[in-house]
Amino acid sequence: MPEKTLQKQNRGALPMVKLTLPIAMEQFFRILVSSVDTMMLSSYSNDAVAAVGLVSQYVFFLNLLFAVISTGCSIVLAQFIGAQKSRKELNQIAQASTLMITLLSVFLMLLVFFGFKPLLGCYQLEDAVRDYALKYFIIFGGIFCFFNAFSSLQGAILRSYGYTSEAMVVSIIGNFVNVIGNALSLYGWFGLPILGVPGVACASGMSMLVSSVLLAIIIRRKKDVAFELKGIFQVPKQVYKLILSVGVPTAGESLSYNISQIVIMAMISTLGTNAMSAQVYTMTIVRFVFIFAMAIGQASQIKTGYYVGAKQSDIAYKKIFKYQLVATVCSMVMILIVNLVKAPIIRIFTDIDEVYDFVSTLLIFSSYIEFGRSLNLIYVGALKGSGDVKFPVLYGIASMWGIMVLGSYIMGIKLGLGLVGFWLGIGTDETTRGIAMLIRWKSKRWQKHALV
Repeated sequence: MPEKTLQKQNRGALPMVKLTLPIAMEQFFRILVSSVDTMMLSSYSNDAVAAVGLVSQYVFFLNLLFAVISTGCSIVLAQFIGAQKSRKELNQIAQASTLMITLLSVFLMLLVFFGFKPLLGCYQLEDAVRDYALKYFIIFGGIFCFFNAFSSLQGAILRSYGYTSEAMVVSIIGNFVNVIGNALSLYGWFGLPILGVPGVACASGMSMLVSSVLLAIIIRRKKDVAFELKGIFQVPKQVYKLILSVGVPTAGESLSYNISQIVIMAMISTLGTNAMSAQVYTMTIVRFVFIFAMAIGQASQIKTGYYVGAKQSDIAYKKIFKYQLVATVCSMVMILIVNLVKAPIIRIFTDIDEVYDFVSTLLIFSSYIEFGRSLNLIYVGALKGSGDVKFPVLYGIASMWGIMVLGSYIMGIKLGLGLVGFWLGIGTDETTRGIAMLIRWKSKRWQKHALV
């Protein structure tokens, strides 16, 4: 396809709704399917639930490493597309990302095959749980590692070009394959043998394989998407450095956040089983609340990249305020609705009165958290899209530990506020961090960090 055809397209003019709604739908189905997975496994074996729960933290770390490359690729691509770089330059971003994620997946595959069994030896587990965990991770984290990595990268590339609807459809199909595969493995439909956890691992892996194939077909048919493997070993070194300079800090922030959540859950565990259950149930409910804010944040990152690449930073500056207002209104309306109809929602998860009371109270305090989170998701996304990655990452890590973790400990444990204290700590981190990102955006210092 001639380069001039590619350059005539103004990606910055893509309607925000066209970018946001598919991302929101994709997030919704991922959360929904994750919940269904847990329910299906729980009907098979509690040992299986424990094993997959243990393995899930390692699956997260695999995805985090893949996100180093996928996120870096996405942000750099958005700015290059906005700057109307040549097809060759756009292709080099995809090629460098493909080579890096292939080498990474091969390395991780070998690590899983030869290192996971000794790692499990460090845990005091029942034999059944250890056996389930080993089988699941060897299959999904090892055998299907490449497809997991490549589907992540392909989805990121498609979204960078504005094709969020196509990425959404593939994600939904992949999740559908996963659920059907789980059912066939666990329930013995059509006289098939019950495969248990290995079957569930294969279902998860097959969903990644199907997603990879479908994404590859879509990318090949989108003639404006520059993604050809010819000349993959001739990509300049600075392209690799550019992708990693954006991807590594972003992954570091995600790692810090998830470790901080583990620490907070460990502190909550001192309050008893009911408190832990209430925390898990409330988090499960509020994930549906901030879906739209999360989607708008991801779309804001893409749009900011387009505008900054096209030297239209002033347009990005004004539009992000509007996007943030929409995100905040969506979050506040959603949490209000949840609080108005929370009784039947909570009863889906528990019939224990103490847990019910905990969750009911926490949902009220969630309004504080969701207000701050809506600021955070939009302005952090916009700053990263502009190329200003280090400030939100470093400030975020400091705030997570200095305000969220420390504040939760002081209010929840030392001052005796219990779960409410923890949620005040989380909300204070989200809100103060969101305000700091707003100030950073208003300062326009991010304009000095453009990648092109």
